[in-house]
Amino acid sequence: MTTRTLTVLSAGLGNPSSTRLLADRLTEAAERALHARGITADTAVVELRDHAHDLTNALLTRVPVGSLREVLDRTAASDGLIAVTPVFTASYSGLFKTFFDVVEPGALAGIPVLMGATGGTPRHSLVLDHALRPLFAYLGTVLSKRPADRQHPYGHERLESLASIALGLILFATGVGIGKAG
Repeated sequence: MTTRTLTVLSAGLGNPSSTRLLADRLTEAAERALHARGITADTAVVELRDHAHDLTNALLTRVPVGSLREVLDRTAASDGLIAVTPVFTASYSGLFKTFFDVVEPGALAGIPVLMGATGGTPRHSLVLDHALRPLFAYLGTVLSKRPADRQHPYGHERLESLASIALGLILFATGVGIGKAG
């Protein structure tokens, strides 16, 4: 059985946090999808709040050290990422952004990413397309190795299909929430 490295980045600030809960659910779905294809996942979950001080030091000194260095190395060497953030003021959290500011340029190029966000209203789901997608595009990550086509409108891989379905449900819920509020 083939093994793939999956790194899960959770930027939740509380313990427990709804962000971590979403990260855990996305991880379980990804591991099931990989297992169905005969692939074992070597998964590591990283709570970014545990590295907050080291992230600040790395921003100031440009030198990530200790366990943060290990997290950055594993993230860059991963076969796939799951990245989940709480939504603050219509965008990702500062902790989440700080982590990606410390990542070496080009280190995540070509790595598939499944992104997620938690928020207090259905409108917060817009952060997926208006903040997270541009961030990950800038970093060079991918959602699918091949573009969608007529037979695969949600992409060619199950992980991307799950992400597309989840995004569709979130956008539907957002529309319902906006409709009720308006």
